[in-house]
Amino acid sequence: MKHFFLLLFLIPFHVVHAQRPDPAPPQERPILLSGATLHTGTGEVIENAVVGFAEGKITLVGAAAATTFNPADFRVIDVSGQHLYPGLILPNAEVGLVEISAVRATNDEEEVGELNPNVRALIAYNTDSDIIPTIRSNGILTVQTTPRGSLLSGASSLMQLDGWNWEDAAVKADDGLHIYWPNLFTRSGWWAEPGGVKKNENRDKEIQELESLFSEAAAYNPANEAVKNLKLTALKGLFDGSQRLYLHASYGKEIVEAVQFALRHGVQHPVVIGGQDAWMVTDFLKEHNIPVVLSTIHALPPRPESNVDHAYELPHRLQEAGITVALDYDDESYFRSRSLPFLAGTAAAYGVDREEALKMVTSNPAKIMGIDDRLGTVEVGKDATLVVSQGDLLDMRTSHVTQAFINGREISLDNKHKRLYETYRKKYQLGE
Repeated sequence: MKHFFLLLFLIPFHVVHAQRPDPAPPQERPILLSGATLHTGTGEVIENAVVGFAEGKITLVGAAAATTFNPADFRVIDVSGQHLYPGLILPNAEVGLVEISAVRATNDEEEVGELNPNVRALIAYNTDSDIIPTIRSNGILTVQTTPRGSLLSGASSLMQLDGWNWEDAAVKADDGLHIYWPNLFTRSGWWAEPGGVKKNENRDKEIQELESLFSEAAAYNPANEAVKNLKLTALKGLFDGSQRLYLHASYGKEIVEAVQFALRHGVQHPVVIGGQDAWMVTDFLKEHNIPVVLSTIHALPPRPESNVDHAYELPHRLQEAGITVALDYDDESYFRSRSLPFLAGTAAAYGVDREEALKMVTSNPAKIMGIDDRLGTVEVGKDATLVVSQGDLLDMRTSHVTQAFINGREISLDNKHKRLYETYRKKYQLGE
């Protein structure tokens, strides 16, 4: 009987396979990617390029014909006929915080209470998520994992999509705090059956709570306290410039109010997220040098009088006005954030130069979030976080990622979706 129960205990471990690929080992020897069309993320395109990297850092970039190197010093990988890009960066994401939205035990994206500046998203980041491999298979290698759910939801962090735990994955911890600016109006119903619109009666109270908290934080000196106030201490980085303040706001008046609030309290780096009406206040945004992270431009027109392609044109309209623009996929269906490169493709189809559209998912978010010294472009000295695609990475018709590297480590592109595809492709082959 003892042996029988032992056998039952061992059976599941024998038949159940890992749900996500193991993290890649550190880079052991220098690697040279040769022959690809290189899109550097700076706007430059180099045909028949070579990119070398060692110990996770890029050491060599240029056209093969004009660059001196010894092939014997590298493990040479021929990527001729393909395209080489910097790894894409996804801002404002729930990746790693939510696995199955309908299963409460797998959701850790929000905390109770309305003012939570001391909440840190990175310690809830789940490196074992099945969703992560499906996202990096489309070239997204860095995400800003972001808390949700309250007025001041907490601190986001920049995470690389390969690691055994959150400590391994962290690129920049606690890069900024997120305020969901009080809406002017509230809506009832849902998207299929929209209800009425009414004035937000709690708005003035919520803004006053923010005013009081920021005033206290600006005057607070944790060095003078034996027991630190965690909430006030967590806000100090906004005033010395070490953190960003991400202001989630869509309507024009809300955007202006939120930015004015941040500037009035001495915040060094305000950033607007959402920005549906940012085109209405471009002069104001440019005057104060405020970047915008546009959310989900694959969207319906916001108003009955709007053009049907209103959302598609937003990146071009803001770029023409001189605003630094990044793109995100802020959607309740968080797993769809793997479509980030195709948002950039849509921006390119609606007026943005193709290399400028690439910047909106590489160098621009890196600059906005303060990691442009490491990521966002293919340049000597930066992290070797790279993507190789057989076709145009921004075009869903041709994009096919064949290789990806994070800090020089060649990561697996296997994922659950691909395994299921292969399983049922075999089952339903013609003739069976």
